Amino acid sequence: MRARRSVSAAVVAGAAPPALLAIMSAMSEAASFSTTELLRDGRQVEIRALCPADRPELLEAATRTSDRSLYRRFFGVRRTFSEAEVAAFVNIDFVNEVALLAVTREDGREVVAGGGRYIVVQPGTAELAFMVVDEFQGLGLASALLRHLTALARAAGLREFLAEVLSDNTAMLRVFERSGLRMERRRENGVLHISLHIA
Repeated sequence: MRARRSVSAAVVAGAAPPALLAIMSAMSEAASFSTTELLRDGRQVEIRALCPADRPELLEAATRTSDRSLYRRFFGVRRTFSEAEVAAFVNIDFVNEVALLAVTREDGREVVAGGGRYIVVQPGTAELAFMVVDEFQGLGLASALLRHLTALARAAGLREFLAEVLSDNTAMLRVFERSGLRMERRRENGVLHISLHIA
């Protein structure tokens, strides 16, 4: 908390270095991000920054996701999560971690269609992960999430995304291949280690 006040004071005084101002600007943009996308079936989704209040809808989305999809996301079928895991999942700082949620409306309520996030693992590099509820798979949602995460990552000065994909997850591999980003891959024990160059 003390450091955060110091950063704010430096900005107000005009003493913050340009690099810090750029980071803070990118953080603000990511934390307030919101846009709409049209899926291939004509449905509209809002893609926006994840917030702690999304917790119930996220947990509900897991119940609508198949074992196969959960396995591809977590490399194991998980339907229950500890309080600490859920808290870590929904409390995002939008500096070291950026998370976007795709939501649509059904019967007047918001329904989670999927989401994507990146977590910075070293300067310039972040790990990437996606989850799309089965009903919304194959409609271009993962590609839209990747496109927006890439734009936010570039604004934050990142140069590379890393991802681990099971070798039979051809749908996710196609998303990466069609992204327009330069991709490198390495196979190890049935897992593809993907590098996407975004700078």
